[in-house]
Amino acid sequence: MENIQTAIDRERTARFTALYVRDHPRVRAFVHRRVGNRGAAEELTSDVFRIAWERVAGGEEVTTGWLFVTARNLLSNHHRAVIRLTELHRRITDELDRAPASGEDSAVVETLERLPERHRDVLLMRYWDGLSAAEVGEVLGCSGPAVWVRLHRAREAFRGLYTSHSSLSPEESA
Repeated sequence: MENIQTAIDRERTARFTALYVRDHPRVRAFVHRRVGNRGAAEELTSDVFRIAWERVAGGEEVTTGWLFVTARNLLSNHHRAVIRLTELHRRITDELDRAPASGEDSAVVETLERLPERHRDVLLMRYWDGLSAAEVGEVLGCSGPAVWVRLHRAREAFRGLYTSHSSLSPEESA
C-alpha cells in the first residue's frame, strides 16, 4: 500500500512541477501587468501556485485555465484590499484632521504597524472593518463604553506616533 501511495505522490509532484515550470512565467506576467508591482506580483503568483499545489495534493486536476482564473480571483481580492486600505487612510486622516494620505504615502500604515496590538486592533475594527462600539466590544470582550475609552487611547497613541513620524526628515523616516 505504501508503494502505491508513494507512486501516486511522485506522479502528482511531477505533474505539478511540469505545470509550474510551464505556466509560472505566464501567470507571473499576467499578475504583474495588473498590479504593476514586482513584489506584489510575486506574492500573488506564489499564492496561485500554493492553492494549485493544495488541489493537486488533494487529488484534483489543475489546468492552465484554472491557474489564470485563480490569479484573477486573487487579483480581485488584492484590489479590494487596496481599496479598503485607502479608505482606512482616509478615515484615520479625517479623524486626525489631516490631509488624506496619497497612494504613495505609507506613514499611516507604518504608524499602524508600530502601534501596540491592542491599539491597532481597536482602530482597525472601528475604522477599517466599520464595526460599531458594541460590535467591537463583543469581539474584545468588553462593554461599549470601554471600547470608546480604548478607542480614545488608541487615537492618542496613533496621533503621537504619526506626529513624530511625520516630523522626521525623509532620510530618518525611511
